[in-house]
Amino acid sequence: MNLPARLLLHLGFLALSTHAAVVRVAITDRSDSGNTGYEQLSGKLHFEIDPKQPQNAFIADVDLAPMNAAGKVSFVADLRLWKPKDDSRSNGAAWVEIPNRGGKASLSEWVMKAGFTLVNVGWEFDVAADKMRLEVPRAQNKDGSPIRGVVSAVFTPDKRLDEQPITDLTDYPPVDITGAESRLIVRNRAAYPEGQEVPRTQWSLENGRLRLKGGFEPGKTYEVFYLAEAPPIAGLGYAAIRDAVAWLKHDPASLAKVKHAYAFGASQCGRFLRDFVYLGFNTDEQDRTALDGIMSHVAGAGRLVLNQRWSTPRAISGYYTASYPFADTAQKDPVSGQSEGILANSRVRHAPKIFYTNMAAEYWGAGRVGALIHTTPDGKQDIALPENVRSYFFASTSHGPASFPPTSQVKGSPLANPVNANPAILALRLAMHRWVSEGLAPPPSVHPKLSDGTLVPINDVRWPPVPGMAAPNAIKAGGRVRNPQLLGGAGEGTELPLLVPQCDADGNDLGGIRVPDVAAPLGTGTGWVFRPSEFGSIHEFYLLRGAWVPFAKTKAEREATNDPRLSLEERYGSKAAYLDQVKAAVQKLIEQRFLTDADLELQLNQASERWDWVMR
Repeated sequence: MNLPARLLLHLGFLALSTHAAVVRVAITDRSDSGNTGYEQLSGKLHFEIDPKQPQNAFIADVDLAPMNAAGKVSFVADLRLWKPKDDSRSNGAAWVEIPNRGGKASLSEWVMKAGFTLVNVGWEFDVAADKMRLEVPRAQNKDGSPIRGVVSAVFTPDKRLDEQPITDLTDYPPVDITGAESRLIVRNRAAYPEGQEVPRTQWSLENGRLRLKGGFEPGKTYEVFYLAEAPPIAGLGYAAIRDAVAWLKHDPASLAKVKHAYAFGASQCGRFLRDFVYLGFNTDEQDRTALDGIMSHVAGAGRLVLNQRWSTPRAISGYYTASYPFADTAQKDPVSGQSEGILANSRVRHAPKIFYTNMAAEYWGAGRVGALIHTTPDGKQDIALPENVRSYFFASTSHGPASFPPTSQVKGSPLANPVNANPAILALRLAMHRWVSEGLAPPPSVHPKLSDGTLVPINDVRWPPVPGMAAPNAIKAGGRVRNPQLLGGAGEGTELPLLVPQCDADGNDLGGIRVPDVAAPLGTGTGWVFRPSEFGSIHEFYLLRGAWVPFAKTKAEREATNDPRLSLEERYGSKAAYLDQVKAAVQKLIEQRFLTDADLELQLNQASERWDWVMR
């Protein structure tokens, strides 16, 4: 054999043995992204993993998966990748955008300007075929017989309905809907599992549509149960991200020149990333670091309930996200007696650099209990974060910003919250890249603390009587979710402590990063809002929604409504004075590296438009 042939054989062997998890890449579409200098590639990644390897053995039910002749488990992920056509324009780093319920990323100006590669990989089995999807095998008993078990789905209608589609269970058709396992319960509090049984003669389920005689009441929470079979091996979604990153970074046949890889995941996907790290998936099959950096956005202290049988990752999971451990460092749990952390457990061998970016909504509602990432599990003491972790809290923000001008859910209810932290999130993305690639430390953590009174139990919030907004002090966080990795589940159902940011005299949050909309406010912004009376259950928060209540324009208008908050007239006097305060706020955030120089003009223009709208 001549030398070139032997060299090619050697290189092929290295690629196969070092990156065997990705066994084939099938590109079905390759196109230019306009005049951007980027090209887009779409196709599929084909994986094979050894279920006995330590990095794979703790995937739930992987030992019950069908195996090929080589004893491997196979699965296939959708792939989309954008990269500079000219390799010299690449900065050598990729952002892996974790698809939210199969959503597809799009190429942004900041990605192209910096020279990043952008990657989408399907990780979720329960999304439609036209989404970013993962095709996984289904578990079966050792004798080949089907595995059966009870699945459930929860919903809270906003209006009276005759029927409700149960989309969360599309991948779990019922085995026998008339069986004893089929149940429907109804309850008045979404955060707690107990409820009243609905007589079986009163409801039916057919073709994924649930019907109830007399209809479903708005504001009531319903949970339906039934027997299903053949559970998909959902935890392979973590392996798909891990092994796709290993392929990108290390395989000579990779489609992009990538040295560093970072992942961004919002909400569901932020919880995915917290669990990805906790379960040890940031160590690849060759004992290397997978992701160099992670941005877990608006996840709070929640993790995704994915790596277990009968997982329903597409569900909103209101009040079904937070299980011990909550923090990265090992904290003794007074409930279960366990002591471990997201980063401090036997599975974690390669910890990435981490940003936790949370809005007010993640502290207040939907069981996300965001404060527990920087307190003890009982919520009684602040704790220090590891050197590789930053926690950033954005004051007076909703789970995601509402469009502007904002609207109400129904006439007379508070406006949705348009306070927008996205420019700061982008600045932090760039800071993550510099932290990994240059060693430039990012801004210090900013979050409320018990020690300085900016973080308090919800009973101690000094909420001012803002017109149209009832005091929130009686809200509960709900109970812990079971942790399948810990013996006994680590206190499943135990009431979670609800610690929230203290507010100022206007009702705006203390202890966090104040974007210009909050540093020079035109109103009160919250990460919570009660359900309107038309929606029922007015004692409950509307999941993951915030509110914005503009200040009165004049003192006379304020006094006419008994509004304790200073009017815009009293507060600023003029639009010019207001814009001066906005400018000062932007400049301060630029100095702190939460905004960039390019944001100054954009923020001033936004502030001008919002002033005009409020004063209209």
